[in-house]
Amino acid sequence: MSICPVCNGLQEVLLTCSNCGEPMMESGRVMDYYDDYSPYMEIDIMKMEDGYPDTYSGHKCPHLYRCTICQKEEIVFIKE
Repeated sequence: MSICPVCNGLQEVLLTCSNCGEPMMESGRVMDYYDDYSPYMEIDIMKMEDGYPDTYSGHKCPHLYRCTICQKEEIVFIKE
């Protein structure tokens, strides 16, 4: 089992919005937004069903980043 450095507070990834240039806010794992129970499911099982072909095998954790100014959303894959 790999560990995501962003989920576990070991690393902070800072991004700027490609639309307006403002800092983007990290909003958690993408799979936590699927339904009400997603945040409580086993992470590795969710990676097999998340629609991204290599998040499980490539040890990547998809995170949602949002711009607080223009509301642009971007998914960033964090290497575990």
